Amino acid sequence: MSLTVSPHAGPVKVSAGGVDIVNTTRALELIEGSLPPVLYVPREDTDMSALVRSDYTSFCMAKGDANYFHIRGTDGSLIEDAVWSYETPIAGVTSIKEHLAFYPHKVDIVLGA
Repeated sequence: MSLTVSPHAGPVKVSAGGVDIVNTTRALELIEGSLPPVLYVPREDTDMSALVRSDYTSFCMAKGDANYFHIRGTDGSLIEDAVWSYETPIAGVTSIKEHLAFYPHKVDIVLGA
């Protein structure tokens, strides 16, 4: 399966649970075969205090081991396993290290805002 990573053109904002989590112009777009593109945003442009590390992990042959995070809402509730990250991605996708991806059905993602 082919996999490409390239800079995403334009700003990206992510919010959930009443919390603004990401505001960046440095997102990466990962395209894996015929799957929809996935945006990976830099951790440095993310409010990491809104994230709580999950015990859940997964493995992808094309990217490696993924770690997950919950999002803590302003009311203290958790949006479970809404965020993932390849903290030690395999060769060929090392550019997504120190980046996070969000499940679009669990957060609000605004492009070009």
